[in-house]
Amino acid sequence: MKRLAEKQVLEWKESSRRKPLIIRGARQVGKTWLVENFLAKQFERFVKIDLEKRRDLHPHFDGNLDPITLLSYLELEAGRIIPGKTLLFFDEIQACPRVIMALRYLYEQMPQLHVIAAGSLLEFAFGEISIPVGRVQYLHMHPMTFYEYLLAMGKEPTAEYVLKSPADVAPEIQKKILNELRSYFFVGGMPECIKVYRDSGSMIEAFKVQSEILDSYRDDFSKYKPTIDITCLDAVFLNVAKSIGEQLKYTRLNAGHSSQMNHKAFDLLVKARIIHKIPACDPSGLPLGATANQKKFKAILLDIGLLQRICQVPVELEWKQENLLTMYRGKLAEQFVAQELLAKSGSELFYWARDARGSSAEVDYLTVRNGTIYPVEVKSGASGSLKSLHLMLEKYSNCPQGIVLYSGAYTELPEKKLVFMPLYCAAAISD
Repeated sequence: MKRLAEKQVLEWKESSRRKPLIIRGARQVGKTWLVENFLAKQFERFVKIDLEKRRDLHPHFDGNLDPITLLSYLELEAGRIIPGKTLLFFDEIQACPRVIMALRYLYEQMPQLHVIAAGSLLEFAFGEISIPVGRVQYLHMHPMTFYEYLLAMGKEPTAEYVLKSPADVAPEIQKKILNELRSYFFVGGMPECIKVYRDSGSMIEAFKVQSEILDSYRDDFSKYKPTIDITCLDAVFLNVAKSIGEQLKYTRLNAGHSSQMNHKAFDLLVKARIIHKIPACDPSGLPLGATANQKKFKAILLDIGLLQRICQVPVELEWKQENLLTMYRGKLAEQFVAQELLAKSGSELFYWARDARGSSAEVDYLTVRNGTIYPVEVKSGASGSLKSLHLMLEKYSNCPQGIVLYSGAYTELPEKKLVFMPLYCAAAISD
């Protein structure tokens, strides 16, 4: 199960400016696997402290956070910890927020020691402590991308074509890759789902794992008590899933609770990285986030496989759809594109909505390539209406070309300042 993040953690290991690394992400995206099955093999010794299981160790972090004292306690439990030779791994770090503070002193007093941590719901832990700003580094992990999925399925040649410019790939190969994407739409990118599907060849088994993951997320909701009504949180989660690609209003996310309560529930789900907020912005210049409108926004779920499961998409019917962009009314395609863009560019994504009374003009996403902003539309065919895209290109001269992702082969229309790319190219269109 090769992960693209392997390159980043290797660079961290070798960096002369290395700081303790915190791997962030929702539950079960592969944080622990990356450390145990890849990074740990680069060291002579590997010491793992699971802070959720080893709550008996928490008192050691209640008082003095002197690194030498802390390591002497940890060595009694786990054996020798030798700077330069040992990788010290704190897993489930959110279970003991004081450990996050201890990372600062480990960096300042023992910079030669490789220290890595992983956890979910970290934003909630951060609320209880002083974050060691400038003393730690972060790595954001996402579900496995379509490229990683193909590698895991043993389809390396197909995966390599995904990385190539579609202009250099024969149309029949593009069509074959789009057919592989059909399976990814339903299996998704959660590592355990991909492994079960690969090993069993059964989507039904993968669906069972998706249901288990969703149940575990809902179990996590109870950890937010008493700050939020659990029924509100669950309803907002479900309604966000059903509203992929639509501009959202807190009042419409859940009729049973107030707009204020829905807003709070939404923000908690964003903090937990189960959903991702996508604000509208003005694409007249960089950075895009400088003009983000937090009151005008869309959202996506963490993973496309979890999306189809929570929405109970009728797989036996949708699978027969010839066009990927018509599956589940185009929502799966919009989720896929956003998910790929986020995995490639980090933790921010934006879209454009015309800021005029009575206007419904909207472009699905904005991406940046080589310092230039490109509008991205997810459309079902070359003949589809692209009025909003043309309007934006006309209004913003700094955006030289529109990108349309669809279920066909690569096509350029320079006279209209458009390029049509097969849907699987979503990750390749940003820096």
